Amino acid sequence: MSLILYQHPLASFCHKVLIALYENGTPFESRIIDLGNEESRASLLRLWPIGKFPVLRDETLDSTVPETSVIIEYLDRHYPGPVPLLPPDPTDALCVRLWDRFFDHYVQEPMQKIVADKRRPEGQCDPQAVAEAEALLRTAYGMIEQQLDGKRWIVGDAFTMADCAAAPALFYAETLVSFGDQHVRLKQYYQRLLNRPSFARVLQEAMPYFHYYPYYENLPAQFRREQPNA
Repeated sequence: MSLILYQHPLASFCHKVLIALYENGTPFESRIIDLGNEESRASLLRLWPIGKFPVLRDETLDSTVPETSVIIEYLDRHYPGPVPLLPPDPTDALCVRLWDRFFDHYVQEPMQKIVADKRRPEGQCDPQAVAEAEALLRTAYGMIEQQLDGKRWIVGDAFTMADCAAAPALFYAETLVSFGDQHVRLKQYYQRLLNRPSFARVLQEAMPYFHYYPYYENLPAQFRREQPNA
């Protein structure tokens, strides 16, 4: 198969690219990377020494493509499908890129800081950094609420790369800092994202791994299930 995605089903940034692939029914091979396994980790490092996923390998064009937004733009250019994730108009495309970056930097990043703090050894947590990350999420929620005025998706009527970024970012962020009563449009938007078949598929595939998430108990009930006794 031409396209190979090196990824992990629990990782939110991997979800972003998977949504784009599923939106257009793009054929690809999934290779799950276990960073705790030396051989598996080495297979990723050979492609991208930074060691972060997802990474897309295109055997046909002999291309290795890292970074989620670049991967999605690459797919949109070289493997277009029925759902264009970047609009052809340059000004509209800039708006999509802005909100794509917004979700990556101001929702994903503070969310990941809070989760990383939870994983710190006892006595090494950073309450100040967590408080700052939570405050940034609340600010981001307010800006998203305002942006959604009169819009079905984050930049208008069409589902785009920015919505691919929004779905996993909001999914995990909401388990850490809940949407407030004032975030009416955001809650409705989030529900539309959950109902989107591409994202629903991503979450279904992630379910066997959700129990590894440090805030598993905060996940919506439909994504929690009893784990078999060890």
